[in-house]
Amino acid sequence: MKLLVTGGCGYKGSVLIPLLLKDGHDVINIDNQWFGNYLEEHPRLINIKLDVRNIDQIPMDDIDTIIHLANIANDPAVDLNPLLSWEVNVLIAQQLADKALRSGVKQLIYASSGSVYGVKEEEKVTEELELLPISVYNKTKMVAERVFLSYAKEMKIHCLRPATVCGISPRMRLDVSVNMLTYQALKNRRITVFGGNQTRPNIHIKDMANVYRHFLNQRNIPSGCYNAGFENLTILDIAEMISDLTSSELVITESNDPRSYRQDSTKLLKTGFVQKYNVNNAIQEIIDSYHKGELHDEANSYTVKWMKKLNLDSSFNK
Repeated sequence: MKLLVTGGCGYKGSVLIPLLLKDGHDVINIDNQWFGNYLEEHPRLINIKLDVRNIDQIPMDDIDTIIHLANIANDPAVDLNPLLSWEVNVLIAQQLADKALRSGVKQLIYASSGSVYGVKEEEKVTEELELLPISVYNKTKMVAERVFLSYAKEMKIHCLRPATVCGISPRMRLDVSVNMLTYQALKNRRITVFGGNQTRPNIHIKDMANVYRHFLNQRNIPSGCYNAGFENLTILDIAEMISDLTSSELVITESNDPRSYRQDSTKLLKTGFVQKYNVNNAIQEIIDSYHKGELHDEANSYTVKWMKKLNLDSSFNK
């Protein structure tokens, strides 16, 4: 198939695109490359440095499926420039879907977020529950989902709601819980946990990439939203796993953040998807990469820190 990926130079895309190429697909990647480009050249990869907001310049001729990863990610990054975030996360959703429809695209897979549910008391947070997003980032994801789903009669629309992704990527992130705590343990031999009773859903980055591949291969899956998260663990659970594997000191301090998030991915599993990796695998891979000298504490591994360095604040102009 001929695929269009947006934001493919990011944390997830840098793992996903090599797998898509290995599967035999032709891939066009659109990314402004704010965080760099870690994709190797390939005869079936066209890698275009372009802001996704330049919708007229995005090629869609003969594209079968769009995998839309491009976004301003996480709460503090969105808060740096809410207007930019609404443009990238929501306005482009409508423009991308409209151009896809006019270009004859058959399927659009959207990288939403499990955070659209807000804080839930239910043990099983399924796709049927009411969405009550509490941050601007969560709200942009919810609205973009609604935009894409409005096109579900004309093309297949799959909105994926990932848990917190963890594990090694060429474009590494060290500002997500498992990765951050593991690196902290390796660098400082000490882990500091604030509170620790907060629950977070998790998914290994290789499983996340395989979820996208699953929806490409299983074209009969109905349009709709699908959770993608398999391990609901407390922050303390994660920290204790890391402490055991790294022989690091564990320090627990008070926190005023009681928010807990859970996910139930039964709907996804019923489509035939099989989980292959877990948080423990991600921790071990990070440890191995660190000891091999392949993991570095670089500024662009932290979304907010790097966006500030690029001056992507309220003064930013397209």
